[in-house]
Amino acid sequence: MAAIPNSILGLDVGDRRVGVAAASLAARLPRPVTTLVRDDGFLTALQAIIDAEGAELLVIGLPRDLSGQSTAQTKATEAFAAELGRHYNLPVRLQDEAVTSRQAEAELKARGKEYKKADIDALAATYILEDFLAENQGQLS
Repeated sequence: MAAIPNSILGLDVGDRRVGVAAASLAARLPRPVTTLVRDDGFLTALQAIIDAEGAELLVIGLPRDLSGQSTAQTKATEAFAAELGRHYNLPVRLQDEAVTSRQAEAELKARGKEYKKADIDALAATYILEDFLAENQGQLS
């Protein structure tokens, strides 16, 4: 049986940016961390967050179309997730991310403050992590 992680990172993966959220399993309260640009410094920047958060598991949002079917983006995200797992030698779990970006944008609009696309990505990663924690509650305690 695998050890239960103390800290988890949630990732909302896009073509240009990756929203990052973190949660301690003691508190079970995901929070947005940042949004990283997918460039040559991405792997190093994500490693710094993994180290700072003490993350032992990556949860990556898995996009699908509105009927739940796989798309080209689904396959690209699955490949990216496998690459991250190998690179960091960490377990990776995929979590359905149905409409998390729309949900995040709606919440930010409701707050009535200015926001950027990067804020949407980081908040969407938080929702991905919330969903993962809710669906795996019994397995993570």
